[in-house]
Amino acid sequence: MFSQICAAVSADIAAGRLPAGTRLPPTRALAAQLDIAVNTVAKAYRELEVGGYIEGRGRRGTFVRDQSGAAGEREVIRFVTTMHSLGTSLEDTLDLVRRAWP
Repeated sequence: MFSQICAAVSADIAAGRLPAGTRLPPTRALAAQLDIAVNTVAKAYRELEVGGYIEGRGRRGTFVRDQSGAAGEREVIRFVTTMHSLGTSLEDTLDLVRRAWP
């Protein structure tokens, strides 16, 4: 059942039936719906998260990740716009990013 959940969710994401930002059912709810153990759903969600298909956001839930990279681009544009509006130069911004990079 674990592999079936992984296959079904990843196929639905690839086909566009689960677009980026879609909130997936909580593990307990999906387990009850499928009449399986909660740990089976949790394991499938962990595997999908490692594969980059979904992301857990703590108490807010589990969501489909943006597969196109558009979310990262939007964040970069937001960051650059903020830094520019603060009057920070490109060189200073890059220096800040380098120091903050893990």
